[in-house]
Amino acid sequence: FQKLCKLNNKSSKESKSQKNISHFTDVHGLPCIEKIVSSVEDKPEPISTNITGTIPQWINGNFLRNGPGKFEIGNQSFNHWFDGMALLHQFKISKGKVTYKSRFLSSSSYQSNKEHNRIAVSEFGTVTLPDPCKNFFQRFLSRFELPKPTDNANVSFVTYKGDYYVSTETNVMHKIDPETLETKKQVDWSKFIAVNGATAHPHTEPDGTTYNMGNSYGPKGRAHYNIIRVPPTKKTEAETLEGATVFCSIPSTDKGKPSYYHSFAMSENYVVFIEQPIKMDLLKIATGKLTKKSISQGFSWNPKVNTIFHLIHKQTGEVNAIKYVAKPLSTFHQINAYEENGFLVLDMCASDDGQAITNYNVQNLRKSGEALDEVYNTLCRVFPRRFVLPLHVDKNTSYNQNLIHGLDSTATAVRIGKNKVFCTHEDLHGEELHQYGGLEFPQINYGKYNTHRYRYFYGCGFRHLVGDALIKMDLQGKHMKVWKQPGLYPSEPVFVPSPHATEEDDGVVMSVVITPDEDKSTFLLVLNAQTFEELGRAEVPVNIPYGFHGTFHATA
Repeated sequence: FQKLCKLNNKSSKESKSQKNISHFTDVHGLPCIEKIVSSVEDKPEPISTNITGTIPQWINGNFLRNGPGKFEIGNQSFNHWFDGMALLHQFKISKGKVTYKSRFLSSSSYQSNKEHNRIAVSEFGTVTLPDPCKNFFQRFLSRFELPKPTDNANVSFVTYKGDYYVSTETNVMHKIDPETLETKKQVDWSKFIAVNGATAHPHTEPDGTTYNMGNSYGPKGRAHYNIIRVPPTKKTEAETLEGATVFCSIPSTDKGKPSYYHSFAMSENYVVFIEQPIKMDLLKIATGKLTKKSISQGFSWNPKVNTIFHLIHKQTGEVNAIKYVAKPLSTFHQINAYEENGFLVLDMCASDDGQAITNYNVQNLRKSGEALDEVYNTLCRVFPRRFVLPLHVDKNTSYNQNLIHGLDSTATAVRIGKNKVFCTHEDLHGEELHQYGGLEFPQINYGKYNTHRYRYFYGCGFRHLVGDALIKMDLQGKHMKVWKQPGLYPSEPVFVPSPHATEEDDGVVMSVVITPDEDKSTFLLVLNAQTFEELGRAEVPVNIPYGFHGTFHATA
């Protein structure tokens, strides 16, 4: 697998000459998926859907989704998939019926772009040009301004203190009404704690206490990774992040080049931060406006740097003295983490290469045929992996032998230094998963099994640049069930438990399925989570772009 990754990261000329032997899957002649990154109009009024099959009567609530929906402003276009203006989606489900609505997030970035009819705020892969209305001297000086962070929160829906927010990875979120999708309030993390942003993937305890992570940058240029805790309840209705605290701060291993992280893991007693070899050059990012370089161009993959797992105790805020290291890997999403028999079991979706983030330029997603194949085959596949970290390592712990015992896992952990343990992973899949290009966007029965031993997880198979199959993985025997149909592109699956469920997979899996080959035929798919057979679908008579993350908001 690693050899294949290296082959596919060579020049395009070499890729073409090797194409008959270097493909990861049997999918060639990839169909064009341009409509997945095409701009659409929002639909703030409810639209009826056409139901095929049956939507279970017991599902009552709003399936909320977030993602980019506008890729052009005036005569200018965004460069990267992550840059599109946030479009919020709601599928309201009640008594077997479904309605759909969508609304653009009323962010400062969106309003400024709209007002100037051009890209006025830089995004991840797009640098804004100086205002043409300014004189030459003003335009010259504007290049020396620090880039204004975007508040285009197009990644996910999250909850704090029972309220819904949409989030990206900057310091600004937006409080949202889940019924109307209206933007209610802009909330800036830096007004409450000393961080320059937070992830769009917080973790929530059963009592509502929420954990997250955010960076801060000291006066001497050293970056710190900060662990954030937000209390579960509000004292007043108007409250947002009041009471949030940073209870642990970890200095970056590389002073001016902290690691990028999209999410983190959490077990019953620990927050697990994965310091990976995707590096952010702070100087390049800070001077991007002057050099006309986007934020994405400040990212780089360093395959000579090992991955470090940091364990932070949630009660004391102390960082475990042991540094658990592994070979270089890239991870965006973790599946679950739990403690058992003195070990911390950490499951994640990971690959051996971290360059994929730069391949999702809009122009790549709009290619077709052999050109699209070539983009797809430069990507390193993402697979589910398990690491097992021994929690009790002290002066009496043996060196140079596998410390994992009493667990049914082929993962290893070997003490190689006073405070260092080297870990190798166990694959959480069989050979069959290779046919589907790996797995991403993992989800579990979060409410009942997050931080606990679990059996099932769900995700998207990637035989294309975006998901083209839904997969249910059974850790007992590493079996899998698959839902796929030609020309259909399902997004992140979300598990919703049935009332009074007694089994872990008793419920449904919902996904929004995009149909780029057909006009106005996107649909909400509902699968029986146990059998993975289709129960029903609600077809929407409008086009919807491929989104990122979502959640289900149950109502009475």
